[in-house]
Amino acid sequence: MPPQPQQRGSARVAHVRVDLTRCAGYGNCVDAAPEVFRMSATAEVAEVLRPEPGPDLADSALAAARACPAHAVLLVKSRE
Repeated sequence: MPPQPQQRGSARVAHVRVDLTRCAGYGNCVDAAPEVFRMSATAEVAEVLRPEPGPDLADSALAAARACPAHAVLLVKSRE
C-alpha cells in the first residue's frame, strides 16, 4: 500500500520559540511562515508573532523549523 499524503494541518505544534543564542538572522523561518515569525526591527534575529500557532499554522511552523540552518526554531509538540 503506498504511503498516504500528509494532510494540511496534521502537524501538532503546541508552542514555538526562537533560541536567540543560535539565531543568525537568515530569515528562512520568516519566508516559510510569515504568519508566525518576523525579523526584529532592532536586531538581526527572528521574533515569534504567534507562540501558539494552532492547527492552521502548525505545518508552517514545522516548515520554518526545518528551514532554519542554525536550528534556532524550537517546537514543542502537543501530546495529542
